[in-house]
Amino acid sequence: MATNATSTSASSVSGSPSSPAPGAAASAGPSEKIRVVLLYKRHLPADKYVLELLEKELGAHGYQVWIDRHLTLGVEWAKEIEQKIRDAHAVIGLLSEDSSRSEMIAFEIENAHESSQQQQGRPRLLPIRVNFTGPLPEPLSGILDPIQYVLWEDPRDDQRVVSEVLTALKSLAPSKPPVRIIPTKGLRLMPRPAVQPRPLAVAKTAPSMPLPLEPIGGAVPLNSEFYVVRSADGELRTALTRYDSIVLIKGGRQIGKTSMLARGLQFARERGAKVALTDFQKFNASNLETVGNFYLSLAESLADQLEISTLPSDVWDERRGPNVNFERFIRREVLAKLNAPLVWGLDEVDRLFVCSYGSEVFGLFRSWHNERALDPSGPWAGLTLAIAYATEAHLFITDMNQSPFNIGTRLVLEDFTSEQVADLNRRNGSPLKNPGELDRFRQLVDGHPFLVRRGLHEMVSKKTDIAAFESQADRDEGIFGDHLRRILVLLARDPALTEVVKALLRGQPCPTPESFYRLRSAGVITGGSQAESKFRCQLYAAYLKRHLLG
Repeated sequence: MATNATSTSASSVSGSPSSPAPGAAASAGPSEKIRVVLLYKRHLPADKYVLELLEKELGAHGYQVWIDRHLTLGVEWAKEIEQKIRDAHAVIGLLSEDSSRSEMIAFEIENAHESSQQQQGRPRLLPIRVNFTGPLPEPLSGILDPIQYVLWEDPRDDQRVVSEVLTALKSLAPSKPPVRIIPTKGLRLMPRPAVQPRPLAVAKTAPSMPLPLEPIGGAVPLNSEFYVVRSADGELRTALTRYDSIVLIKGGRQIGKTSMLARGLQFARERGAKVALTDFQKFNASNLETVGNFYLSLAESLADQLEISTLPSDVWDERRGPNVNFERFIRREVLAKLNAPLVWGLDEVDRLFVCSYGSEVFGLFRSWHNERALDPSGPWAGLTLAIAYATEAHLFITDMNQSPFNIGTRLVLEDFTSEQVADLNRRNGSPLKNPGELDRFRQLVDGHPFLVRRGLHEMVSKKTDIAAFESQADRDEGIFGDHLRRILVLLARDPALTEVVKALLRGQPCPTPESFYRLRSAGVITGGSQAESKFRCQLYAAYLKRHLLG
């Protein structure tokens, strides 16, 4: 079959002259071809082997295969990735131990999952584990753990893997909506690992020897010796000791909100409280479709975590409104039967801001706070809501008198200080040898928690020095390549915001409060006001300038 390129230098569509197998899609005409996107992380030999195997075999069987070669990056590249994923019938993600920690792979799979929820199951996600059966990090685990996967361990698995993928793809016909894929023999399911409470461990003094390295990405494990305690951690513990009704944890993307919230919940658990955590990133489109669906999903999640014997569906009365049903369930079936205070963590609450009923939900939360103030011995005295979010609430909630975001205990999580970066450097065995090298490191990444941890980890694990780090930090294939490309994709979704970033790169001020707050919540810029806005670190400014103004 001849190669049929569908995009420019950022992608390729390949075929192979080998003969199609029985039952393949080769007989379909060009307009009927099933479109398959292959997601992978570059420079990983096993991942590349499986990628080329599938590219060849799927092309030979008549499937239209698209692979992001990202040879030329920029806003148009970023737009193309999202469009290809959205238009695909299937998205196959190659997940090795290294690629499962890739920020860009996770982002692309999130996009595929979101599109699937919006488009009645298309694209279908087909994960392939590449010599890796360990637990997936968030957000991948929340999306992929319920899905059965194909496991490739070595070339002896080639034929089986290809056969299983072809069997799965066979059920996807372009002319009709996708149907549920029935797992074939050989598909293996990775059960979601049980999360056991672990003691909170914090390194308070610098170790004499470097601590054992741990993977970077996602929440910092509870027992990590690399967690950096900031002033907001102490404020959170104080608020939980008082069992405040509402505790707000605010901060930009990848600043550590989830990690701090997890430690607060563990602290509350150790003090005897009942604890639950709701991550709204795990709610799918059907959960969020209506306020009724949302409240029922929220109640079911809470009942499952707290092992409440009464199911929400058992007491839900359609004659009542959704708010009433939900509030009655929380008051009667949860708070009245726990015999202990409940600390309920709500993470990634920003997702509710764009829901049509978001203000209604937040108004209910505020009403519980008000009722507690009026009746300190009532049922709501036993409930603490710990809410983590990034975006300014007033951009979405018009009546702030109905908002919980201007009451309660408000905590703001900040980037690492110079002293905290120096302390984390010591915990990593001091790859930065002196104050001068620390200054050079901070000039690039400032106190950005993820960039600091990832940079130090990379220098220790690869045994590189500050000069090598500086030379490749902002490269597209450098250690922060996935992270930086993700920012481009996010900007590509909003041309107006892209123009704001271009203006900032030219030295112009941030034009509107909304653009300032949105870029700050995304973690791209920092500052206390529009007038003080600046790029969060030199690394971001250099990378975006090259791709947006170059």
